[in-house]
Amino acid sequence: MSRRVGFFFHPSFLAHDTGAGHPERPQRLEAICDHLRRTGTWERLTHREPSPASRETLALVHPERYISLIERACAQGPTALDPDTVASPGSWDAALRAAGAVTEAIDAVMEGSLERAFCAVRPPGHHALADRAMGFCLFNNVAIGARHAKRKGLARVLIVDWDVHHGNGTQAIFEDDPAVLYFSTHQYPFYPGTGARREAGRGAGAGFTLNVPLPDGAGDAELIRAFEEVLAPKAAEFAPHLVLISAGFDAHRDDPLAQLEVTEAGYATLTRIVRGIAEGSAQGRIVSVLEGGYDLRALGASVEAHLSALME
Repeated sequence: MSRRVGFFFHPSFLAHDTGAGHPERPQRLEAICDHLRRTGTWERLTHREPSPASRETLALVHPERYISLIERACAQGPTALDPDTVASPGSWDAALRAAGAVTEAIDAVMEGSLERAFCAVRPPGHHALADRAMGFCLFNNVAIGARHAKRKGLARVLIVDWDVHHGNGTQAIFEDDPAVLYFSTHQYPFYPGTGARREAGRGAGAGFTLNVPLPDGAGDAELIRAFEEVLAPKAAEFAPHLVLISAGFDAHRDDPLAQLEVTEAGYATLTRIVRGIAEGSAQGRIVSVLEGGYDLRALGASVEAHLSALME
């Protein structure tokens, strides 16, 4: 039976203009939506259009001076914030609504109007540091969501990041926080250069960062093993009240930016493992947030596999 799974999307996400030839382009979301419509998955979802996040919500992670810097860069745009990261006039509303999608999805699963949710957002977030844009990311959507969940009274949040690139921003934001368990599988060594196994948190957060770096050519078997043997035992001990997924699909074997070999079936299996964790201690609550994924066919098919597993 289909679960009540929300799909958070807004047309403003298409107005975030990264420029000609940039891999993080509006067509990514168009490919997802078109594929879901063709396969009939679209009709099985509960569709929501998110509102912009407030500055107060952004400030759960980002200082006001940085928020204002991004606002000015968007107004002046197109502005290159680093060699990979662009702000355009349409990026400001898109970035606010991307963060808003995550917080509204969290509210919905906490209230019970949805069981799980997928946020089809641009720009992505997991490379954004508290005070620096990088890796296509302006604000750290998942980190804002985790802080929002804690503000709403949830004591422990698990973030699962299966993007092919390490979520350096998310790790840095929570590395000293024992209330947020951050788990990442990623190609290594690779952009952004972080994510070694020895990076395990610091201070009170020591032991609450779990990195599983993977060599070129690793695929379904290696990721599934990491989820079963590394994530699952630690998550059972941690007992999260909410699971957030940084759902990048650029570890797919057809993706042009990386060299891992994950398939749609692999993403479905990873989703089922995470769903089991959420059902164990978090009342099944999962909010999944789009990160990378740059082959349009593979992206649409992988999101479909992911959503179908969330709806099982």
